[in-house]
Amino acid sequence: MKRLIMILIAYVPVLFACTSAVISGKATPDGRPLLWKHRDTGSLENTLVYIDTKGYAFTGVSNVSDSLNEDIWMGINERGFAIMNTASYNINLAIPKELEKDSEGKFMRLALETCEYVDDFEKLLLENSGQWGLAANFGVIDAEGNAAFFETGYDHYIKYDVNDPETAPEGYLIRTNFSLAGKNDKGQGYIRYDATAALFGTRKTFTPEFIIQEGTRNLDHGVMKEHIGNMRLPGNRNDRTLVSFQDYITRYWSASVCVMQGVLPGEDPQNSVIWTIMGFPLTAMTVPVFFASRDILPEVISKSGGEVPLMTEAALKLKADLFPLQHDDHANYLDVAPLMNRKRDGYLQVVEKKEAEIIRHFQRVKENPDSVSVLAYYEWLDAYVREVYKELLP
Repeated sequence: MKRLIMILIAYVPVLFACTSAVISGKATPDGRPLLWKHRDTGSLENTLVYIDTKGYAFTGVSNVSDSLNEDIWMGINERGFAIMNTASYNINLAIPKELEKDSEGKFMRLALETCEYVDDFEKLLLENSGQWGLAANFGVIDAEGNAAFFETGYDHYIKYDVNDPETAPEGYLIRTNFSLAGKNDKGQGYIRYDATAALFGTRKTFTPEFIIQEGTRNLDHGVMKEHIGNMRLPGNRNDRTLVSFQDYITRYWSASVCVMQGVLPGEDPQNSVIWTIMGFPLTAMTVPVFFASRDILPEVISKSGGEVPLMTEAALKLKADLFPLQHDDHANYLDVAPLMNRKRDGYLQVVEKKEAEIIRHFQRVKENPDSVSVLAYYEWLDAYVREVYKELLP
């Protein structure tokens, strides 16, 4: 049986569309700040990398095609400074022709190599004013509990302190692809902003699990107020049921997700954790990574030399089943049947069930570091992820 459910209209092709939040320790159960970026990009093959070649060492997300890791799209360094960005399409009226556009990835790598505190990043912005083609909302946290957004144009910025109750009364701020200080009603991502704001408004405190599982995988639409999961689900994976798939948090161009969990003031910055999704968020599992492991990373989400990590590759293969149309509008129409169905063997249903075991295993290691080594956790993780995708892929 085939059904076509039309939910939305009007397609605006924006590849570099991301959703993000900076969350103060005041709004987390353990007092540790969080930095979330849901990355949408034309570079769908992402990998987690560890870099220790200049300045501070850091762990971050890079494009597989970027063999030198010149652009880092979110990350955290050995001093506990973390950064991410969303592109802003209303912060600059124009960028001088001599400046390189879309240089945020290079700038964030520079920040990770040189910044220890949020104040250091602000100094970096001041020192480089007018020298970079920046148009972004940069979110940053540090090991002293500082947390802020910087809405940044090529020659100016506006700082939003997430610890300031007047600026962020609930202890968090959200950004998509417009800046509050930018030109009104311009930019992109207003619908994704509204959907995330509505979801966050239901909470008093936030955990990495909630942000990834509910925030990143939020299938509630910001305008239509309809949740894909609330429809009558198809019977099984083959019961094709197409829905128009535009302006959700996850988009066809979603490539990776990170929630960087900082530390308490005075705590060793090496205790920072990077909660990752490498690959399409509806078909890739969550993998928490300890910063203290430094250059030892799970192989299934981290490859070098132009190789695609197993998680990324497998998630993209499963994603292809979700967008079965062959013409140029294929990215706008999602087949719900292989994603979730009444048989409960949809990819998202399996992914969420299986990743729960990863998170349980991670928590055991975190709570009992003397009894279970991080290396053993990663070895188990690599084997576990391979088995999951071996079962899911034909």
